[in-house]
Amino acid sequence: MNRFVLILLLTVSLFLVACAPTQKDSAVGTNTDDLTRTEIQGEVTLKVTPLNLDNPGDTLKFEVILDTHTVELDMDLATLATLTTDTGLTLQPTLWDAPKGGHHAEGTLAFPATLDGKSILDGVKQLTLTISDVDNATSTFTWDLGTK
Repeated sequence: MNRFVLILLLTVSLFLVACAPTQKDSAVGTNTDDLTRTEIQGEVTLKVTPLNLDNPGDTLKFEVILDTHTVELDMDLATLATLTTDTGLTLQPTLWDAPKGGHHAEGTLAFPATLDGKSILDGVKQLTLTISDVDNATSTFTWDLGTK
């Protein structure tokens, strides 16, 4: 009987440890669901996910999904977005790669990952993407990166 209780306690303990949530103090290296930010502005839902924070290469990319049933989504987000850091950098997109028009748009918004040969993420603790004039509103998406 004591052996059975001991085995049962060990099994339950292992199960609880395996199911316990893990801590994350940085946006870098987390899965994309944890990085996705959603905001509703007017009649448009915007969903933004950074695609390569941990390894940006030449460009820092964000997947942007816009969804509505009333507004024509034919805008060029490369002219409506800015990326700012808590270190004082403000960047304009280099590319909005998405089909134009319709009520559902999905594409990639790209920003330069370096400035004067230095990574824009060096020393950055917070990154903010602002998209203006989507259904006459401004949407702000923020990611805490921890110490980079």
